[in-house]
Amino acid sequence: MPLSDFPRFPLTFGPSPVHPLDRLSDHLGGARIWAKREDVNSGLAFGGNKTRKLEYLVPDAIAQGADTLVSIGGYQSNHTRQVAAVAAKLGMKAVLVQENWVDWPDPLSDRVGNIQLSRIMGADVRLDPAGFGIGFKPSWEQALDDVRAAGGTPYAIPAGASDHRLGGLGFANWAYEVEQQERELGVFFDTIVVCSVTGSTHAGMIAGFAGQDRPRRVIGIDASAKIDETRDQVARIARRTAALLELDRELTDEEIVVVEGWAGDLYGVPVESTLEAIRLSGRLEGMIIDPVYEGKSMAGLVDLVTSGEISRDSTVLYAHLGGQLALNAYSGLFRG
Repeated sequence: MPLSDFPRFPLTFGPSPVHPLDRLSDHLGGARIWAKREDVNSGLAFGGNKTRKLEYLVPDAIAQGADTLVSIGGYQSNHTRQVAAVAAKLGMKAVLVQENWVDWPDPLSDRVGNIQLSRIMGADVRLDPAGFGIGFKPSWEQALDDVRAAGGTPYAIPAGASDHRLGGLGFANWAYEVEQQERELGVFFDTIVVCSVTGSTHAGMIAGFAGQDRPRRVIGIDASAKIDETRDQVARIARRTAALLELDRELTDEEIVVVEGWAGDLYGVPVESTLEAIRLSGRLEGMIIDPVYEGKSMAGLVDLVTSGEISRDSTVLYAHLGGQLALNAYSGLFRG
């Protein structure tokens, strides 16, 4: 059915702002680059891309009579922090399984940044030593069982709100916002660059843009270091979301683009191109990005523009998904 027919609980300030990155564009000497800013578009604990997704999950949780949101992520999960914020907003409880997804030697990674905010907001934070993985985990299933055993009614939100029936709708709506903002600005973004890990941000965009009249490239930059897993998940969620929106055709393989080369060897571990991208974004635009997601997608954008893979006559929209709070858990970086 049309996206407008799905219940939505507003958690953002409205369409996220779009603005040009002129100094970055001039520096790279190629395509013109703009940013759409999920990081500054909600009053809930610094927002981010998952807040937009949760707008479509919340009505479902309320309809099911849930009193506890149960989710999972790494110690520095932006997603679980946003789940904690939404639970606080709704007057619900939150149980968050926080796994040790990142092999990074910061002794405060389980006490600062995202996880600190989740605790401030009253979430039941459960540390687990399990490593990175975007699939369903026994620790998450146990948390759901624990809520039921205590007499509560849990609502299950998988990692990144991604592998959920409604997980792609938030960024299908993002695609519709872009189309409206293009009309207002008199510009057309022929290329979208976005980070891909758990998949539904990128997948929702693909499904949303597929229903529009003008073709464009939506390039996902892998930051999982598990490219096949990520590509498969993006494809599955994109096709599921397109079917949910009753798109009148099948998505093609050519519409589902996830590229590798900037993730490094491990999820969450920055490499030199990540750090260069963070410095470039900060020094040229005063725009802060993180070492887990946006630093890697920006590194990809920089190389695709400078190599000419994204042509000089392109107008590119960079999806800034938030996540800067994770910088607190990388305190050894940028000391000089």
